Amino acid sequence: MGFLPRLQHQVWLLAFGRLLSQVGTGFTLFYAPIFFVNQVGLSATAVGVGIGSASISGVIGRALGGSFSDSKFWGRRRTLLLSAMISAIASFALAIAYNFPTFVIGNLLMGLGTGIYWPATEAVVADLTTPEQRNEAYSITRLSDALGLGIGVVLGGLLISTTGLYRALFVVDGISFLVFLGVIYFLIKETNRSMSSQSQWSGWKIALNDRRLMIFAIVNTMFTTYIVQIDSTLPLYLTNFVRVTGEKGFEPGTISLFYTGYLTLSVLTQLPIAKLINRMRRTQVLMISAGFWAVAFGCVWLTGTVHHGWAIATFAMLALGIVTYMPSAASFVVDIAPESVRGVYLAVNSQCWALGYFIGPPIGGWALDQSRSIASGYWLILIGTTAIAVLILRVLDKMVSHSPSA
Repeated sequence: MGFLPRLQHQVWLLAFGRLLSQVGTGFTLFYAPIFFVNQVGLSATAVGVGIGSASISGVIGRALGGSFSDSKFWGRRRTLLLSAMISAIASFALAIAYNFPTFVIGNLLMGLGTGIYWPATEAVVADLTTPEQRNEAYSITRLSDALGLGIGVVLGGLLISTTGLYRALFVVDGISFLVFLGVIYFLIKETNRSMSSQSQWSGWKIALNDRRLMIFAIVNTMFTTYIVQIDSTLPLYLTNFVRVTGEKGFEPGTISLFYTGYLTLSVLTQLPIAKLINRMRRTQVLMISAGFWAVAFGCVWLTGTVHHGWAIATFAMLALGIVTYMPSAASFVVDIAPESVRGVYLAVNSQCWALGYFIGPPIGGWALDQSRSIASGYWLILIGTTAIAVLILRVLDKMVSHSPSA
């Protein structure tokens, strides 16, 4: 196993727990929009708004998660336990959702649980690693996420194709969160050794006054908006707007294969790319990631307007965009964060995901409720935004280029 990085066993245990949790998430992530539009009867816009509503509670959850992670009472471990419990309840709520209000309630709970989770889990990884190890450590945890999602997508696709029981997917998701809770409770120890006696809200003052972090938050929100397109907009676009046979788009089973290939490529390239990008500044890697996203969106446009065969290239480019973005973004934030408020800095980083999920699904859903030309042109607009992202990253790169760890 010499090809694996030498990391503390706690990092591997956390990665294993995340893999189990993501299996359940994979059951629902790519099929929820299709189910609630095509079977429950909600419009694509309503589903986009519902999924985006998770960002409302997610903002609160991330603020709490960052402050709790740095606090003497909560710490990282208790914060993770709280997030797993709330997420399990959210999954079971979505399993019985039957209209727009109940769909929103489930998503609000899921946003809260997810928001509390991310600052704590990212802080645990940072606590247990050196700056030189972080790209690979974050890659290991992201690899676990991707592998779990891949297994979940495959199993979810099999369950849907054989039984059609979409609601069972949410039940499995809830069970996976309970299993993750058990892993945290029995196997994960508290890792925060720098708990400050100062008010945790003073940590937010430090973070919000850091110009590097605020500039990064702008471009990071753009990246997370891109990522949510994979989850909420792309499956519906491939189903309803791509011509495969006559006017019909891809079947759910075919979409499942695409996502499985995308996640498999993410798994296979995660560690090699993490080793490669160790030689570069984080900001430089993020510029490369923006380029991959631009090519990916171009391939989506070609899939819908030229030939459906471009879908394969789309998912290949999406995988490369993800694996270059994920470890570099988290590592950059840890690099610039004072150790005593590491959880709060990572909470700001995580808030970008809440904003991305607020912006992305409603806009994507609106585009898919319009004509075919507007739905296809949406991907061209996204290409244009990647150029803006690169310009912002160039500014940030100049600010941090004096620091080899950034």
